[in-house]
Amino acid sequence: MLVEAGPALMTEATSTELSELQRLRQQYAEMAQLAGALAHEIRNPLSTISMNLDLVAEELPADESAQTRRLHQKIELLQGECRQLENILNAYLQFVRVGELELEPADLNQVVKRFLDFFKPQADSANVELSFHLAPGLPQIPLDASLIRQVLQNLTRNCLDAMPEGGVIEFQTRCENGDVVLEVIDNGAGIPQESCEKIFEAFYSRKAGGSGLGLSTARKIVEAHGGRISCDSEPGRGTSMTLKFPALNA
Repeated sequence: MLVEAGPALMTEATSTELSELQRLRQQYAEMAQLAGALAHEIRNPLSTISMNLDLVAEELPADESAQTRRLHQKIELLQGECRQLENILNAYLQFVRVGELELEPADLNQVVKRFLDFFKPQADSANVELSFHLAPGLPQIPLDASLIRQVLQNLTRNCLDAMPEGGVIEFQTRCENGDVVLEVIDNGAGIPQESCEKIFEAFYSRKAGGSGLGLSTARKIVEAHGGRISCDSEPGRGTSMTLKFPALNA
């Protein structure tokens, strides 16, 4: 027999969820402090290495001998590795700092529209069409707009990587069971369903040279908002990312 939950049970469940969300945010904040200290310790020697590589490159003879060319190639390789480490470090800092939220009631449709206006030139250069079907009259949700924009950017860049020859990315919003839902759908190469269970894990990447932190950062941001994110995909049939946020008046 199904029994409808009374107000006391619903209040208790809501209180438990809020407590868990606060615990997660506190955990993220502590991780952010540790990451900041770690970044400082890594960046100093990394900057020294990079600067000295530049100085060594300037001191190399200007002749076109085979030995000089090999030295230049080795220095350029090391400089590239330094830049890659810097990119990974920046991605990691984004990953751990998502607990620093500044939530305000917002219309998700407006956040999506502003992002699409910003991203359109990049999409055009990749021969990708941005399409949107946004349900009118969505209830507001508590958002940190800058972090949600980061989520949209991470997801959309992931779509571009899946469509090197161009394609379409569609953005859809709707209400569903007290949640405001956003779907980001591409018609790219798609991925095996088993990979959908891994792509949100930190440092898991299907792209050569990727940090593996873009989608895991997106998940942490969505979860810090009390939301959920999931993936549905199939090789040759594109990918759909679904984000669900609790509405303020739910």
